[in-house]
Amino acid sequence: MPFPHASEALSRFTVLDLTRVRSGPTCVRQLADWGATVIKVDALTEDSGGEQPGGPRQGSDFQNLHRNKRAMTLNLKDERGLAVFKRLAAKADVVVENFRPDVKKKLGIDYASLSAINPRIVYGSISGFGQDGPYHKRPGFDQIAQGMGGLMSITGAPGQGPMRVGIPVADLTAGLFCAMGILTALLEREVSGKGQWVQTSLLQAQIFMLDFQAARWLMEKEVAKQAGNNHPTSIPTGVFKTSDGYINIATTGGRIWERCAQAVGAPELVTNPDYATAPARSKNRDALNAEIEKRTVTKPTETWVRELNEAGVPCGPIYAIDQMFDDAQVKHLGIAQDVPNDEGRQIRLVGQPVTLSRTPSRMVAPPPEFGEQTDEVLKEFGFSTDEIATLRDAKVV
Repeated sequence: MPFPHASEALSRFTVLDLTRVRSGPTCVRQLADWGATVIKVDALTEDSGGEQPGGPRQGSDFQNLHRNKRAMTLNLKDERGLAVFKRLAAKADVVVENFRPDVKKKLGIDYASLSAINPRIVYGSISGFGQDGPYHKRPGFDQIAQGMGGLMSITGAPGQGPMRVGIPVADLTAGLFCAMGILTALLEREVSGKGQWVQTSLLQAQIFMLDFQAARWLMEKEVAKQAGNNHPTSIPTGVFKTSDGYINIATTGGRIWERCAQAVGAPELVTNPDYATAPARSKNRDALNAEIEKRTVTKPTETWVRELNEAGVPCGPIYAIDQMFDDAQVKHLGIAQDVPNDEGRQIRLVGQPVTLSRTPSRMVAPPPEFGEQTDEVLKEFGFSTDEIATLRDAKVV
């Protein structure tokens, strides 16, 4: 049976996946989930044992990153393995890697080498700090990028020191930006007929995500500081205690602030000169938050979420992850999706957060076992049965 496509949107493209750990697999997952034929190249070495960095193959993390792909094994350190990979690259549309910048050149699979074989190849690279420059040989890690990219300096409560974000945001965004760059290059290729090298790094992605705080420094020389759960500008916005937990309340602009004050039973706060204007509310944020919390602790979370939303004030509960997946709207959106598999295992993973009306993304295949489709892939790329047997005997695949 032919391998199913997760969508028809990218089904005409073939991707060679050399990525490991998180940022690279995040990029390739976008392509696989939208239907590209993705071939995960598992490194075949004497001590590989079927494992790679990123956790056990049957673990939830690996499963979530590598669904909708096929896999083959290949020893790229053997010159015969390199020759196999170049035959694959000659027919492929995309190669994605997140090696350290010098590694791919040593292996002979860098963009210059592959584009000489296939000028249409789109080559995606993710590194820690960039493909050149003073730090380009440093190993990259998400938390290092969060620190160097400024994020940890604005995360957490004032005075409590730098704090990492609870998700690997630099890894994830670098992967997403690389996927976006690859798709842009594929669109441009339809005009020029030529491929190109798409590059991003954890550091670049993290700096881009600073967004308005970064722009304020560049334009106004204002250094953003930690604000805890308070919004940097729109006050009152933050976390407030209820009688049985916590809620988020967000106000933007005078009208919503007036609705908020009315809804919590404190209309007098609107005319209080300490809170009458946005600059005054920002200056006196701690006192204002305390006034609001005096009211919110009198009712349970569910009541406040209902009453504030009915009043037109943005408000929501603060969920643990199990509570989030049990929410009615989350269930309606269907982002938790089951993956079919022959073993009858329960594999439920996080689906794409974007929907397309004609070519939606689906979970069609579980992550492949180590080198599961090696022979199948090689045959599709024109290798004969004898060639494959020779490669296996030589431990090249």
